Amino acid sequence: MRFAKGILALVFALFAISLAGSIESRAEAVSYVIDPDHSQVIFKVKHMGISTVTGRFDLMEGAYTFDDKDIANSSVETTIQTASVNTNKQKRDDHLKSPDFFNVDKYPTITFKSKEVKKGSGDDFTIIGDLTINGVTKEVALDAEFGGKAVDPMGNERTAFTAETKINRKDYGLTWNKTLDSGGLVVGDDVKIELEVEGIKKKG
Repeated sequence: MRFAKGILALVFALFAISLAGSIESRAEAVSYVIDPDHSQVIFKVKHMGISTVTGRFDLMEGAYTFDDKDIANSSVETTIQTASVNTNKQKRDDHLKSPDFFNVDKYPTITFKSKEVKKGSGDDFTIIGDLTINGVTKEVALDAEFGGKAVDPMGNERTAFTAETKINRKDYGLTWNKTLDSGGLVVGDDVKIELEVEGIKKKG
């Protein structure tokens, strides 16, 4: 009987140690708020098949958690205001805001929510999540890299990342195009997305 109690005590002790280790691991994920002044979303798409048009969205917000000891314990959520699209040409921007493309009155935001983060080599990792554009949600994988950690002059801890992916705009209902006399198309289907993200550690 005394032996059985000893075994039971040992089992509970091992369970407590395991639980404590699990809690400690989860506690290592630090929360950050995305700093929109030092973050940007850039997109690139082919024009007439011979050149590349580059644009960006000027308004982005969101938050992420980052665990530098267990990257799989990290996550990110972002929201982009579609009306902030900017290609440095007003006429083109107005067209992008219209129902032909982003239809900003009906779909004012683009969102991304991670579902899984996978460790790669070195500082590289992959973020898998749901990207929603024009009310259509598709799973995408972002190739990401940790840029580093620093403390700003106000004493705020900051971390930074870069990430990129490629999507087919038609998957999200962005189907507008025109056929050239040569048979080519004005706008390419593939869109390369590049992100520069810097976050400030949440206080408390």
